[in-house]
Amino acid sequence: MNKGRLEAFSDGVLAIIITIMVLELKIPRGSDLAALPPIVPVLLSYVLSFAYVGIYWNNHHHLLHATPHISGGIMWANLHLLFWLSLVPVVTGWVGEHPQASWPTAIYGMLLLMAALAWMVLEQAIISRNGPESDLSRAVGRRVKEKLSGFLYAAAIGLAFVRPWAAQGIYALAALMWIIPDRRIEARATVDREGAAR
Repeated sequence: MNKGRLEAFSDGVLAIIITIMVLELKIPRGSDLAALPPIVPVLLSYVLSFAYVGIYWNNHHHLLHATPHISGGIMWANLHLLFWLSLVPVVTGWVGEHPQASWPTAIYGMLLLMAALAWMVLEQAIISRNGPESDLSRAVGRRVKEKLSGFLYAAAIGLAFVRPWAAQGIYALAALMWIIPDRRIEARATVDREGAAR
């Protein structure tokens, strides 16, 4: 199967997710700077979620670049990931409206955890289709970064019921870990290209 259609569809869904999030931002109710503080929590939740969607979009591109062949299973695994990401605008709005509340912060973490698990399912589906010697299989290795992210999300979910702001800080920290595209995949692709050139 051609992966171009899969990538184009995914790009479109992620673009719509970002569009929905920005449309949820409210215009300040006033014409002076005093009108800004009430919208700061909503804006901060938007910035964090925008970063997460951008991270998934960027890494998704690299993931598919290292994927020579796709299958029906990969397409379903990709849809599974997009399902969880499509819920980001709703949960982002909830956290923005209630930044100090435990449940919105915890649900935000649960959503991040489910998206991370869906990402690992997608990686595994690609590896299963392309073999244990594929670029992706050699690049991801033991998935230390993915496991660390999952641990941070799980810890933050529990922390949300004690200190929501600290849990939100952990979500931001986990995003910083992924802000640069997955260098493992890039490095593996570079090694393979150089080897082919020789």
